[in-house]
Amino acid sequence: MTAALRHNDPPSLSARLRRAQAMTRPLMLDIVRGCRRFASPGGSERTARVMRLIEEEAWTDAALALMELELPRWQVRRLAYDEGEWHCALSRERELPDWLDAAVEARHADLALALLSAFIEVQALAVETSRPSVPTVRPALDPLYEPAACENFS
Repeated sequence: MTAALRHNDPPSLSARLRRAQAMTRPLMLDIVRGCRRFASPGGSERTARVMRLIEEEAWTDAALALMELELPRWQVRRLAYDEGEWHCALSRERELPDWLDAAVEARHADLALALLSAFIEVQALAVETSRPSVPTVRPALDPLYEPAACENFS
């Protein structure tokens, strides 16, 4: 793995977000570079909107727009400020009770960093649980295995 890819993988970005005191343009651009659906900056209206928000340093709005673009099935379930930290929970099923939902949670003193930390966690989760578009083939049976008919027809 090249140094550039190692620098932008989800665990590395997650650690960088935890260490950051405030959002910066280089950090936001590193996050954007790791996004699959984010095409070229002039590619689509939604992509252009995210880039415009980054240029204006509207970090929270840029984080929400990026989440809408990259994670269309995920929504913000909970956003709370408690004891100097923002707590953010992203969920696929917002209408389920908390105890049934498998929400991804993150926290940080900065709101945009809390949102993006949860975003990176969801991306890491998606990489771990990626499934092929076609079903997998059963492995070949053991060559020593022989089926036997054990039925009694009397």
